[in-house]
This record gives sequence, C-alpha cells and structure tokens, in this order.
Amino acid sequence: MRFIHTADLHLGVKPDAGSAYTKGRPEEIWESLRGLLARCEKEQIDLLLIAGDLFHRQPLLRELKELNSMFEALTHTKVVFTAGNHDYLKPNSMYRNFRWAGNVTPLLGARLMKVEFPEFGTAVSGFSYQERELPGGIRVEWKCVRSMENEILLLHGGDERHLPFGRAEVDLLGYDYTALGHIHKPDLEMKGKCRYSGSLEPTDPNDIGKHGYVIGTIEHGVVETEFVPAARREYLNLDIRVDQEMTGRRLLEKLRAEVLEHGEENLYRFTLVGFRDPDIRFDTGHMDVGGGVLEIRDLTKPSYDFEKLLSANRRNLLGRFIESFQGEEQSEVGQMALYEGVQAILETRKE
Repeated sequence: MRFIHTADLHLGVKPDAGSAYTKGRPEEIWESLRGLLARCEKEQIDLLLIAGDLFHRQPLLRELKELNSMFEALTHTKVVFTAGNHDYLKPNSMYRNFRWAGNVTPLLGARLMKVEFPEFGTAVSGFSYQERELPGGIRVEWKCVRSMENEILLLHGGDERHLPFGRAEVDLLGYDYTALGHIHKPDLEMKGKCRYSGSLEPTDPNDIGKHGYVIGTIEHGVVETEFVPAARREYLNLDIRVDQEMTGRRLLEKLRAEVLEHGEENLYRFTLVGFRDPDIRFDTGHMDVGGGVLEIRDLTKPSYDFEKLLSANRRNLLGRFIESFQGEEQSEVGQMALYEGVQAILETRKE
C-alpha cells in the first residue's frame, strides 16, 4: 500500500512573505496542494493522510466545496483527514454538515474513529479537536485494536497545550505507522514508527528549513518512508558580516547577491553583524533588495579607535569611561557595553 502523509496545510492563511509575495502567497499554498494531488493521481497513490490543520481557521463553505472538488477528481486515491487546533470543530463549523465525495473520509469525532480499506488491507484511525487546545497526553483507549493487516493512526499535537506526548508513548500504542501533525518542522529521517511530515508550505517566518510531505509504503506492517521537499518558497535567516569598508551601496549589492545566490523565490530575514565605519549609517528601511525580504536588522557596532579617542578626551567623561574598561581582558558583554557607552556619549555631544 502506498500513501502520502501531509499536515498543517493551513489553507486560508495569509503569511508574511514580504512586499513581493504576500498578496499571492495564500493562492500559492492552494497550488502546492494541487501539486501534491497531481502526484497522487499520476502515481495512483492509495491513501492521502492529512493529520490536522487542513485550514488555518474555520473553513468557509465555498472553500470546502473547492477542496471537495479537488479530492473528488482523484480516480484512485482515498483521502482521510482530521481537524486540528486551528480548524477545530466549533458548534457551527461548516465541517459538521458538509457532504464529502465518496473517496473522502473525515474523522471528525472527539473520540477515536476508524475507517477500513479492505482493498488496501489497511485501517486508519484518528480523532479531531473540538476545542482550540487539548490538555492531557496519550489515552489508553487509543491503543491499536488490529482489524486489518496494516494499521495507521493520525495524531495532531506534541506541545504543552496541544496533546503533549513523547515518541516512545506513541510507538507503544501499537500502530504500524503514526502520521503526526502540528509541528511544522518535518522529521527528515524516520524516527521509530511515527513521523512529522511538517507543513506542506512554510506559513510563518519561524518555519525555516525545508518543507514538503512524506511518501511511504507499508506491507505486512513494515513501513518505509521518505521526505519529499515540495514548498515553493523557503524562509531563510542569514547573517551578513559588515566591516569598516562597507558602505550603503556595497551593502545593497551584497544583499542582492545573497538573494540571487539563495533563490529569488525565497523569503529572507537579514541580520547585519560586525563593526562598521563610525560615520556610516545603513538606511535599511529604504533598501530595495528585490524578492521577499521581510526584515533587515542592523546589529552592527561602530569600529571606534579607542586609543585615539582616549588620547583626545582624557579629562572628560568620554575619556574616563574608556579608561574604566582598560587593564583587563574584556568579555563579549564588556566589549558590547564599551561600544554602546561610547556611542551614547558621542551622540549626546552631537545634540
């Protein structure tokens, strides 16, 4: 039996993707799902497993109709999904009364539900969030009761407020494979009998690294899985080292080169580090780097000639301040205090 495991699609989310991409980013996430479904159809994947947070918030009726149409077009693949903490089943949730296509099985109950696929020799169990949070841990009643050759569990959670659990606890439930959701970072290597697919696309600047889905096979209880990178864009946090020769023009050229090297399609958060010329100020708010740049943080410090400053200011506050740091090796914190203190005194003089 061949399956694809995904989770945390967060359809409907409007992620921050910089001025170049934010507006079109929600549709890109839908397009990534279409790409995944295209693979299901092309390779006649048996099961598509979605472990929660299919939507970023309560789905709209038109969104469910669109999604159902996409699922219904699959000629072989069966779809099983659960609701997570973002799209949990409110009393008035559109999930509750929606009629899905025949190849789609939502496991929307608060208690563990099971659907069997005799043609694949496989059963899939799971439950959905009825509230935004789910306290407590693994329940004894979730233990696998085998009715098919292959048993799979969909489980959404793994942090303090959303079903805290350990991997060993999940393995002890006895399923051949547990498709995990909620944690957006994927497991790039198989860990026991359970695995996070991560989110299909990064939806938050903290979602750094590769994103995609898991494809696997299961036969006689033996599982083999592989992570497939599939995201259209990736969030990257890059440090840019600055020296005394760096000017605003050179910095702009450096940032543009970084974007070209790592991919214009990606989303960037740059941090400037190092020591700059004291007379230089980087106007990061007006640097048109191109691509999806979310932020440019300037953490550089002016590269002062302390001996020269001390020689010219021995009898005033600035000189006494610099002298107070002499005579012993400075820690990184001490050096930072020295630079910031000198900068503050010099800026006060300018006023």
